[in-house]
Amino acid sequence: MNESLYKYHRQKLEQLMAEIGCKNLEELSQLSGLSSWQLQRVRHGLIAKLSSESLVKLANGLQLPVSDLLAHFQIPTIGTEDRSGELKILEQEYQNLQQKLDKQKEELAAEFQSQSIEAIESWLVQWPTAEAVARKNPDLAAVKILSLVKPIMQLLERWGVQPIDSVGDHVSYDPQIHQLIDGQAAIGTPVLVRYRGYRHGEKLLYRARVSLIKVEMPEIQPVETENVTA
Repeated sequence: MNESLYKYHRQKLEQLMAEIGCKNLEELSQLSGLSSWQLQRVRHGLIAKLSSESLVKLANGLQLPVSDLLAHFQIPTIGTEDRSGELKILEQEYQNLQQKLDKQKEELAAEFQSQSIEAIESWLVQWPTAEAVARKNPDLAAVKILSLVKPIMQLLERWGVQPIDSVGDHVSYDPQIHQLIDGQAAIGTPVLVRYRGYRHGEKLLYRARVSLIKVEMPEIQPVETENVTA
């Protein structure tokens, strides 16, 4: 390759690296997932020889759309060949790959959240009840750790985990979101929430566990009658 063209591509790559604070090819290799050999080919003006997937990786590593990346590496003095068709194909492949990567990223995030929630299922269900008991008894040592759990609950909220009712609430029984601990109840029957339930987005994770509210009937006192004598 002409020395001036090699210099042009080397300087262009170094310029793009500098814009993102990348100091050397080793660091760019880590950012992009490309090998040092592949990056050397880019420096020598052989970027068009990279596969579409490698172009996407390099563009992501340099924080550029692939179209901008290719535009940066067009040789100014050589432009007679019409590459519009090739670029369109590359752009389409890029879009397809980007969508695939985005979908995989979403699926991995959802899977991680699901596995994490499953791992702490017992704690997630039991903790709100223990917390309610601790708040009613401030002398208990457990009350001191309540604030430590707050970041976990905030993380779950960011993941879209939403509670169903609160411990101690009196609510109307709904079999869609409530599970009776014992007995039977008709829809709408007043019940007491013993353990909180949860949703994750549109998915029901755990129903809130509830019990019937016992109504204390007042004791009926016998009516004293007076004996009436004629």
